Amino acid sequence: MSILEVFAQPQAWISLLTLTALEVVLGIDNLVFVALSTQGLPPDKQALASRLGLGLAVVFRLALLSVMFWLTGLTATLFTVLGNDFSGRDVILISGGVFLLYKATEEIHEEIDPDEDDEHAPTGGRRSFWRAIVQIALLDIVFSIDSVLTAMGMAEHLVVMYAAVLLAVGAMIWAAVPLGTFIRKHPTVKMLALSFLLLIGMTLIADGFGYHIPRGFIYSAIGFSLLVEGLNQWARVNRQKAREAKKRGVD
Repeated sequence: MSILEVFAQPQAWISLLTLTALEVVLGIDNLVFVALSTQGLPPDKQALASRLGLGLAVVFRLALLSVMFWLTGLTATLFTVLGNDFSGRDVILISGGVFLLYKATEEIHEEIDPDEDDEHAPTGGRRSFWRAIVQIALLDIVFSIDSVLTAMGMAEHLVVMYAAVLLAVGAMIWAAVPLGTFIRKHPTVKMLALSFLLLIGMTLIADGFGYHIPRGFIYSAIGFSLLVEGLNQWARVNRQKAREAKKRGVD
């Protein structure tokens, strides 16, 4: 069936819109990690690193879609430990979750005590550009597996899956720089984002061990935290305006 014939079907458009929206939601984890991984780079390299990192996400997702038969094999049992079966997907998810926990803990430590080891501090552009790209690429692989497995379960035609992935990652690339700028300007938001990475890391590890936590619960918790932080930011701005108004009145 040709591309025109596929998109002549209303069901294809419904699948495309639904899958694109779901891919964007699933990509939030990836987007937050990209924004945090590029924070220590010089300002002129942050946008480039974000786009390059998310560009790798496109490559990984399209490559995995092209070898779906291999991806399906990742769900087969590789080994058994204490009566628990582990597949290739489980190993990748657990490894990705452990890496997220390590990365988020390291960043939180540097935020709390930035002067403890100034030689390795991420500020001032000392963080390696290519180190950030490699870290983003490693997590791209982890997030791509769940993304592609979701696409395989929701769409019948490969071209619809390709289109949804391209649209979703395009939206992420568009949002990456503004999100990174916002996090950089608001330290409390950065700490909150790091907490999200800890939560996502534990979710990946639990999923790898067979304890699936519905993403709706995770995103509801994240959404509530963002709402509270938004109210805090609003209150902070209002207090600042009140202090400035009071100061002008005294003068």
